[in-house]
Amino acid sequence: MSHPEQSRHLATAIPGPRSQALIDRKGTAVARGVGTTMPVYAVRAGGGIVEDVDGNRLIDLGSGIAVTTVGNSAPKVVEAVRSQVGDFTHTCFMVTPYEGYVAVCEQLNRLTPVRGDKRSALFNSGSEAVENAVKIARSHTHKPAVVAFDHAYHGRTNLTMALTAKVMPYKDGFGPFAPEIYRAPLSYPFRDAEFGKELATDGELAAKRAITVIDKQIGADNLAAVVIEPIQGEGGFIVPADGFLPTLLDWCRKNDVVFIADEVQTGFARTGAMFACEHEGIDPDLIVTAKGIAGGLPLSAVTGRAEIMDSPHVSGLGGTYGGNPIACAAALATIETIESEGLVARAQQIEKIMKDRLGRLQAEDDRIGDVRGRGAMIAMELVKAGTTEPDADLTKALCAGAHAAGVIVLSCGTYGNVVRFLPPLSIGDDLLNEGLDVLEEVLRGA
Repeated sequence: MSHPEQSRHLATAIPGPRSQALIDRKGTAVARGVGTTMPVYAVRAGGGIVEDVDGNRLIDLGSGIAVTTVGNSAPKVVEAVRSQVGDFTHTCFMVTPYEGYVAVCEQLNRLTPVRGDKRSALFNSGSEAVENAVKIARSHTHKPAVVAFDHAYHGRTNLTMALTAKVMPYKDGFGPFAPEIYRAPLSYPFRDAEFGKELATDGELAAKRAITVIDKQIGADNLAAVVIEPIQGEGGFIVPADGFLPTLLDWCRKNDVVFIADEVQTGFARTGAMFACEHEGIDPDLIVTAKGIAGGLPLSAVTGRAEIMDSPHVSGLGGTYGGNPIACAAALATIETIESEGLVARAQQIEKIMKDRLGRLQAEDDRIGDVRGRGAMIAMELVKAGTTEPDADLTKALCAGAHAAGVIVLSCGTYGNVVRFLPPLSIGDDLLNEGLDVLEEVLRGA
């Protein structure tokens, strides 16, 4: 099937009749707890467009929540998957292994910003990889406690729900959660400004605030790992102040605490570097990846320093589907696509376009409290005019208006007031600008 035409087109109202029929079927077949953002059902996608069953073509500024970074049907990925399916779909690497798994680990060891000798292990989802990173850190340090941060999101499994900060919709009613999980304050420059300019701009000072909490409430002697997103995802695309991450890493190194970078959403060219840690030159002990790793197929990984990764006993890590051969083929093709098509540089171009447009809009609309992010991971935080009070209602209205006009956007943030943009790196400038035109029009009318 060919790519959809690269233009926005509304053949029907959103949702159209065929999507509505599928919405009705979903209501009688799918558990209520599985929600959807857009009331449309996709039939094909590619470039910067998702086409639905009614023939509507939507501008994609969401990438399936940062998964289809190279596009929904990147040619190299499609070809690699077709070829692998023809050979075999599964054998289980723990039973009869295959080269693809080893090759993906070799590529991760080559690409990730971890110093020295490295090892990798493959899993299925971001949550699963985060849990395994914690297992590995506990095995290495023989310590129980783990620290996560305010506004963090690390997944929906029991341990990762404990690491996640936001109750609704991720945690409410699903406890009790895994023990020995603690929380420390993050550097959140826009919100920290309420407590003074120095705290908002001085990452080292913000890190010392977090370290004080860790020392007093947990103690380094009990702490196996610190888990942190270099740029927070669901929490609101929060970019910590410069110096926060290096100061935290330095403290971890001095106290035998494993520094785990959760790059599930930020990895694989998304932020204008192959990994977000590179922006501050830090080298985590373990790095967790998923989402953009395999062009839309389920795969995740933990990569880290060999002496840490090799701590668990033989057969202590694994899983039936982890490193599935089809997903591995897709991952190798995704990495090749990123490198051969210069997609790190493309993410930087997208950042410039988006920040220029949104910055101009912010200058004339005081409901936009902040524009932030890196690469093709950009957000604007909406507030009530003339204040810093979060405006979740405006955020909902803006997203709904964009959806009705054929533009896929997502919201996020602890306060539900952040609009986040995650366009595929395959999107053209014309579509990107048109999507921003629609957003600006909806915001003016809101």
